[in-house]
Parts: sequence; structure tokens; C-alpha cells
Amino acid sequence: MVFSSLVFIFIFLPLTLVIYFIAPKKRRNLILLVMSLIFYGWGEPIYIGLMIFCIIFNYLSSLFIHKYRKRKELSKKIFVTTLVIDLGMLAFFKYLGFIINNINALFGLNIYFEKLALPVGISFYTFQIISYVVDVYLNKVKVQKNIIDFGAYVTMFPQLVAGPIVQYNDIFLQLKNRKENINQFSEGIDRFILGLGKKVLIANNIGMVWTIIKATEVSRISVISAWIGIIAFTFQIYFDFSGYSDMAIGLGKMFGFEFIENFNYPYISKSVTEFWRRWHISLGSWFREYLYIPLGGNRVSLIMQLRNLFVVWFTTGLWHGASWNFIFWGLYFGFFIACEKFFLGKLLNKLPRCISNLYTMIIVIVGWVFFDSNKLSDALNYIKVMFGLSGNVFIDSTAKYYFHANLILLVIAILCATPIIYFFHKKFKNRFNARGAIMMAASRIFILFLSTAYLVNDSFNPFLYFRF
Repeated sequence: MVFSSLVFIFIFLPLTLVIYFIAPKKRRNLILLVMSLIFYGWGEPIYIGLMIFCIIFNYLSSLFIHKYRKRKELSKKIFVTTLVIDLGMLAFFKYLGFIINNINALFGLNIYFEKLALPVGISFYTFQIISYVVDVYLNKVKVQKNIIDFGAYVTMFPQLVAGPIVQYNDIFLQLKNRKENINQFSEGIDRFILGLGKKVLIANNIGMVWTIIKATEVSRISVISAWIGIIAFTFQIYFDFSGYSDMAIGLGKMFGFEFIENFNYPYISKSVTEFWRRWHISLGSWFREYLYIPLGGNRVSLIMQLRNLFVVWFTTGLWHGASWNFIFWGLYFGFFIACEKFFLGKLLNKLPRCISNLYTMIIVIVGWVFFDSNKLSDALNYIKVMFGLSGNVFIDSTAKYYFHANLILLVIAILCATPIIYFFHKKFKNRFNARGAIMMAASRIFILFLSTAYLVNDSFNPFLYFRF
């Protein structure tokens, strides 16, 4: 089940809200847990057992880590074993096929492996669980003794399958002491509808351009068509993922939770480093807190800092997918971040904002080619076309058609990817007070109506980050 589905919007969500708010406060986490398991098992009921195992196993492990805290060696062994099992399950479902394929290719073997369906959201909820276990071991948070509350944290459907990645220390107080109110609930509805509009009205439509161009034989793509295609994907993935995050944050508000913001207009960045401070913020925060800083962060020698960056960005790529494409994509960004850290950043600060933003966007756009290609060779061939290195024509009738047919949508995407719309929205609302609020509410109803009409009549509704 996805948020941008009619079943979720008009059946599952209203039903869950009704049950949640008529239940006594002390039972609301139980309602969240049960409904989240139903949500998770809607398309893959076989993996509900895996989710329940993760909850029980990590709940008990953390209790033992806490119980034997004074026996440091035993506590450490329990902690390490817990991490190995958690990461082992992630590796088994997500990376085993990749590992076996590489062993076969390297040693000329023919080890058979039947590919398993990837449990939805396993990368996200595994990282959430690890953040809790690590913080309990380091005594940064109190161990959760209520298995229902812990289960609600792990399975909470608003952010279960595609984030934001909510660290336990950011939410443990809300698990017991949140106070739902009408203002927060209305803010949640507003945020959910905006996210739905970004996903359904912008991402889905502009994404179809990339889908068609990507499926075209690379030798038949003109230079301009190649740029139009990958720019379309650049906006598709932003509005797809940020739209999902907006919906998740909005749903959290409806149930009384405040989740971390996951995007902050990344395409206005003046450097690749800044881009990654604004893109998938919860993932970057997780890697900084649980990998980069424990490795030594910036407090070590230059060589060790480079090693730390390599490890973090190798892992970032691998987290996104079990392929060399994703690994290369991660290291690609790590390379530019290292350059900016040690010398390029000073130069970028001296350049006009438009130049530094252009530099950043070219790096990011080329990076998306690696991200969404099936093989490295496919990505490199596509990039050759983009930069006129393959002998393809510069522009053709196809490029002209896609440009003119999608110009308005492209302009809307550009405007919505910057703070301009938010600035005028806030100014308008403050200036006209009650009348402005009524008009804003009417605009949300209109967005919901358009999104619903689109979902009724169209089958192209992918969530790109569900595969992670």
C-alpha cells in the first residue's frame, strides 16, 4: 500500500484515524502498532513475521544490554551480536544476490541463488532499529521497557517504508507524552495534501518523460533529448521523494508526532556539500551520527578523514542499492565532497551564486544518470550523449516535442523546487488573515480533487524510494 493510492487515502487512513482517536490514550500506541502491521503486510504479508521478529529480538537484546551494563564485556558481546544479526538480515535480503553474482563473475563459478523479494522499507527500519540499539548501549537513551511502545516506534506506518529515518532519541518522549490537538492535525492534513500534489501532479507527470526517453535506444537520442530526459528525472525524484516525506510528516502530525524535516530545497545549493545537507537530511544525519563521527570524523589526520569520507559514501551508495551503479554513485558524490572540503569549497564561496549553483546542478544531474541506470556502461553511454561525445545529433523533432509539451510543467517544477512559492504563500496568508486562510484551504481541496482525479484515471504511480 502506498500513500498516493485511493485505498489508503479514502479507506485505510480515515479508518485508522477514527479507531485511533476513539481509543483511550494509553491504547493509542497499540492501535498504531496493529494498523502499521496491517499497512506493512498489505502487499507482502509474508514479511510481517520478519517485522515482528525484528521488534521482539531488538526489544529483548536492548533489555539485556541494559541489564548487564556493568558487566561491560557481556554487554558488548550482546550489542555486537545484535548489530551483526540486524545487519545480517539486511544483507541477506538486499545484498546476498549481489555478492553471489560477483563471486560467480570473479571466480568463474555458477552458484545458483533464487532472488528474494526485498522487504519494503527494510533499509529504513533497520537503520532506525540500529540507532536505538546503539543509543541504549552508549547510555544516550533509556531502554524502552514497553514492547508496544517500541513496536510502534519501529513499525509506525507514516514513515515505515521510505522515511524520514527517525532516530529514537528524537522521538522517545513523544511515544508517551504527545498531545494531539486540532492545530497540529490541520497542519498535518495540509502537509499531506501538499505532498500528495507534489507526488501525483508533478513527479508522476514529469517522470513519464524520463521513462520514455530512458527506454529509447541510446544511439537514437539527441543531445537535447538526453538533457530533457535526465532533467525530468531530476525533478521526478525530488518531487517523488520529498512529496512522500511531506506526506509522512503530515501523517505524523495527525497522530501527534513531529518528524525531522527530510528536504530543504536541495536544488538551490551552492555546493555538493550543501546539496547533501539539504537532500535526504535524515539519512545524512544518521550516517554522520552513527558512522562518520565514530570513525573519527574531522578530528583525525587528513588521510584518515579521506578514509572516513570513502567509507561513508561507499556505504551511502550501497545503502541505496545492491549494484556497482549505486556504489559508484555514492563514491562519485564523495569525491566532490572531499574536493570541496579540502580546497574547492573556498573557490566556490568566492564565485557568484548562479555559477556555484550551476556547478552543483551539473554534478547532481550527471549523478542521477548513474543512480537510475541499470549498468555502469549504460550510464556512461548516456552521459556521452549528453556532452556530445557519441556523434548523436544535437537536436531532433523528439526533443522539440518534449520541450514544448512539458514546458509549463517544467516551469512549475522549477518554481516549486525553490522557496519562491513558499515565500508568496506565507506572505499571502499573513496579509489576508482569515480570508487568506480560507483561500489556502480551498486550494488544498482543489489539489486533493485533482490528485484524486489523476489517481482514478492513471496507472503510472511509482514511489522511487520504495525499492530501498
